Amino acid sequence: MKLDDELAVAHRLADAAREAIRPHFRKTKPEFKGDASPVTIADRDAEDAMRVILMSEYAQDGIVGEEYPEHEGRSGRKWVLDPIDGTISFVAGRPIFGTLIALLQDGWPVLGIIDQPIIGERWVGRIGAPTTLNGKDVRTRSCKSLDAAMLATSSPHYFDAQGADAYMRLAHAVGGNKRQGMIVYGGDCYNYGLLANGQLDIVCESGLKLFDYAALVPIVEGAGGTMSDWQGHPLDADSDGSVIALGDPARLEDVLEALAGHSHEAGDHGH
Repeated sequence: MKLDDELAVAHRLADAAREAIRPHFRKTKPEFKGDASPVTIADRDAEDAMRVILMSEYAQDGIVGEEYPEHEGRSGRKWVLDPIDGTISFVAGRPIFGTLIALLQDGWPVLGIIDQPIIGERWVGRIGAPTTLNGKDVRTRSCKSLDAAMLATSSPHYFDAQGADAYMRLAHAVGGNKRQGMIVYGGDCYNYGLLANGQLDIVCESGLKLFDYAALVPIVEGAGGTMSDWQGHPLDADSDGSVIALGDPARLEDVLEALAGHSHEAGDHGH
């Protein structure tokens, strides 16, 4: 699965979104959708620009985007677009949001881009190839234990009560009791790029939609990391929106145990 043509189009999508977003940065106020989530003219303009390109190049493929209704395809492939992942960061003028572009084949992510339009950073992941940042290969780093890890999440407020308890158990395993581990908040998709770079070790989130996580999977995995749900299952179009990204796949059991609140000896945890 080479995906050279698809990758070229994905770069065009990212370029088009970048052009649509940049003029609005630090100049726009949000509106609020029915679910109270913020949206701006930049979100809509960027998704519009990407959809125009896809409808001319790959009209037979499906399109799922955050701002507009789904375009039903008939090819078994689906493009998944999030024009601004991290709208709150965008509205606050923080350049740690990103445009997410993914291609799914039969429900599985095979190509992903994270583009940061202001800083000009672009991570690209695709099946069978190393992940790149602005054309240079990047790799995750090894992590010998949770209490030496750098853990990130966008906000503890995004978890439901049960998820928040599980996350706090993980946070305590990383950073409790004056350990060496560190925890960083904010960042949305940008955290997954930093994890691919070897600068973060764990990203843990829940409540994500397909357009929030699809592009991240090929990027993290192509850099040597792994992504799963909170039960350790791989992510696809039907995943429940709970996400663990790990730079070092060897830490998966440790993270699952911390989230579940018991050690390995205490029994299984959803396997």
